[in-house]
This record gives sequence, C-alpha cells and structure tokens, in this order.
Amino acid sequence: MKFFRYFFIFLFSFIYINAKEVKPIFVLETRDLVYDFVLDGSNLFVSNAMGTIEVFDLFKQKKIDEIVLPPMYNIHGEQVTSKILSVDRYNGKTLFVSTTLKGFRDVWLHDGMNLKHIIKTENKLAVKEARFIDDERFILGTIAHEMILYNMSDSYKTYRKHIEQSTFSDVVLSEDRKTMITSSESGRVTLTDVKSGEVIKIFESQNVDNIYRIDYKNGNIITAGQDRRVGVYAKNSDPYYIKSDFLVYTASLSPSGKIGVYSSGEENTLQVFNVKSKEKTHELIGHYSTPTTIKFIRENELFSSGDENKVFYWKIN
Repeated sequence: MKFFRYFFIFLFSFIYINAKEVKPIFVLETRDLVYDFVLDGSNLFVSNAMGTIEVFDLFKQKKIDEIVLPPMYNIHGEQVTSKILSVDRYNGKTLFVSTTLKGFRDVWLHDGMNLKHIIKTENKLAVKEARFIDDERFILGTIAHEMILYNMSDSYKTYRKHIEQSTFSDVVLSEDRKTMITSSESGRVTLTDVKSGEVIKIFESQNVDNIYRIDYKNGNIITAGQDRRVGVYAKNSDPYYIKSDFLVYTASLSPSGKIGVYSSGEENTLQVFNVKSKEKTHELIGHYSTPTTIKFIRENELFSSGDENKVFYWKIN
C-alpha cells in the first residue's frame, strides 16, 4: 500500500511539474537572424541580419510585406548586407537603425510608401536604438550612452545628453512616453525625463556588471545581466535580484508589471515568475538558441526571439 501511495504522490508531482512547461503556440520563420521586433495591431514587424524588416500577419501567421534597404558596396565592389538593429512603429510609420561599412549607424523612416534616410554615416553617430516619441520626434540611444531627442520636421536635435560614462545597452519608454529608463555596462538603471533629457533618478543597482536588456511596465523595472542576475525594481516595494545559473540575456514584464520573464539556463529556457512573491511559475521551452528579446503583448501573451531566424508566440495559462 505504501508503494502505491508514494507512486501516486510521485505521479501527481510529475504531472504538476510538467504542467508548468509551456511550448510555443506558433513559430514564425524569418529570412535570417532576428535583431528586434515590434507589434502594431495584428502585424508583427521583425528586423533581421539581411537588411530587411519582415511584416507578419498574426492571424494568418504568414509574411505579408517587407521593407528592404538598398544594398551597400565595399571598396572591392562587393555587395554587403546591413543588419537592422532596432525597429519601432508609430501611427503607420516604421523607424529603424541599420549598420554601415564605416562603423557608424544609419536611421531610416518608412511612412508606408517611401523610405527616408534620416541619420547618415556622415553624421558620425553610433546609434544603437531609435524609439518614437510622437509623429515628429524620436529618441536615439548611442553606444556612448548619449540620448538624443530628434525632431524630424526640421532635422533638429532638441538635446544631446551624455547620461553616463559606461557603454549604453538598452532604452525603454514609459507607456505615456514621458519618461524613459536606460541601462549600461555599469549595471546602473537611470530614469530620465524625455522632454528635457534631465535625469530623474538613478536606481540602486541590483546588477554588478553589464545589463543586456531592461523593461519598464506600470512603474516597474526588470533587468537582465551578464552577472547572472535578474534585477527587479518593483513599484512600492524594495528592489531585489534573482540569481540565475547562466548569463541572463533578456527579460520582460507583463503590462501590469506583475509577471516577469527572463532567459534562463543553457537549454534556452524562458523562466516565468511572480514579481511580488518571486515564485517561479512556468518554463517556456522551444528556443533552439539563446533568447535575446522578449515582449509581452497582453498580460499572459508574449513573443520572443533569439540568435536564430525565428519568432516564438507564447500563451501562459
């Protein structure tokens, strides 16, 4: 009798543990390595290492359009492909950053019909990310951790602020686009006013090394660090960190800020946890390579991508 009792305890425990393992609902295949993506309505805009932005219809789960950069040519006349490092959408427009042959970066705007070259190699800016503020303005983050507010209507830099000496890693805007958080290789997280570029607050560091990715939802912040730490700055609560057994390349928060997800372990797993209780609730399993980007679209739905030509859609029950 004892044997059967322990057997059923083990069986139910096994079922419970495996119930926490979640596989992707569907996977979108892209031309090449994915660098960034953004959701706009029912369409997903995915930037890649082949110099294109692929547009996927999520209802049909298929590619419906593509923005293609003109080719570059090196001194030998050989064609070289740009890598599109970041992509953003606002009011039917697509803003993105691409690599160049001279080490600087180009910034482009596609209005649905035409492609406009906004920042060129001659401007000598090593831009890493570009994010919309509104129809006319966007924020640029350079590798040197300069934040630049740019006005497209008159090609004017409203400000150019050097936030700190450490190399810039990531920027995320608040939902109302009035504030932004930035991170760097120092492990610091800085909250800045978008309109003025003035620093509002520097958060007590939960990371002691380079922060790869950050997220900022409903006043809550999460970080993904080279030091194998997931830093959490929860609203109205003391900051803390979760120690991982592997480098944490990416992390994200649900819209409410109550659910966190981070890349975990050498098996390319995404770990879901409760921000308040710190309890680990689900494991998202299916990535073939290291996950590098996670973005929630609803409280229990998210997309992720990694060092591969795929974007994964997940639903947490």
